[in-house]
Amino acid sequence: MRVLRRLQVSLPGLTTRPLPPEAPRPGVHGRKRVRLSEHAARLREKQKLRFHYGVSERQLRRYYRQAAASGGVTGEVLLALLERRLDNVVFRLGFAPTIPAARQLVSHGHILVNGRRVDIASYATRAGDVVSVRPESRSIPLVADEVQRGRYALPSFLAKDTDDPFTGRVVGTPVREDVPLEVDERLVIEYYGGR
Repeated sequence: MRVLRRLQVSLPGLTTRPLPPEAPRPGVHGRKRVRLSEHAARLREKQKLRFHYGVSERQLRRYYRQAAASGGVTGEVLLALLERRLDNVVFRLGFAPTIPAARQLVSHGHILVNGRRVDIASYATRAGDVVSVRPESRSIPLVADEVQRGRYALPSFLAKDTDDPFTGRVVGTPVREDVPLEVDERLVIEYYGGR
């Protein structure tokens, strides 16, 4: 909750609790109005991405370099790379309430990609990949409750199997409209571009 108060934004990937509208920034002087410098604004946007997707600074820098070398619009490519991570796909398919919970499911071997167990959370999914929960793991209360609840709407690059609620498919490449986070990716690119 402290991270949400500091960044003054809800991060659906980090926690299921929304940011209360009257929540002040953490600390003694949290109620003061703060004017951000340009660097602080860029840093805040970068931190939103880091905390939402649960990646380290080194990982995010590597994703930035990969996006910059791709030749496309760097900010959109960066967001697409983050959205294609297996832990995020498991979260967006509704198999876990948060990305950290999805990361734990992946690392403990509960997730199959194209019928094979994958335990690497940063695994980059591709169009055509079938992501499912192992049959032995479908009775885990966290997974069963989340599948039944269906908390979030599916993004356009994912599709759920109509016969099996524990199976989904990556049907395309993520686009900017698929990102559920309020973030200005241009500032993130400026943050890394100025270093």
